[in-house]
Amino acid sequence: MANQPDGFEFTTARDGNVSITHHGQPATTLRGDAARKFLADVATAEPQALMARVTGNYRRGNERTAKNHPRNARSRD
Repeated sequence: MANQPDGFEFTTARDGNVSITHHGQPATTLRGDAARKFLADVATAEPQALMARVTGNYRRGNERTAKNHPRNARSRD
């Protein structure tokens, strides 16, 4: 798959919270059940793709198509 996500890292705090960063910038913090589920899933899944999905920071593949749609086109006067 092209455009593999990268630059994500996570740390786990003593209280069980999981902090996810993207290129060093805070992206999200998972707490409680969400943190436990993430830690269980990250052991078996592709970590970068999982973190991208959890943070909402992933490409959907339609950005260029949407940019060129007539509804989104800007007038070029």
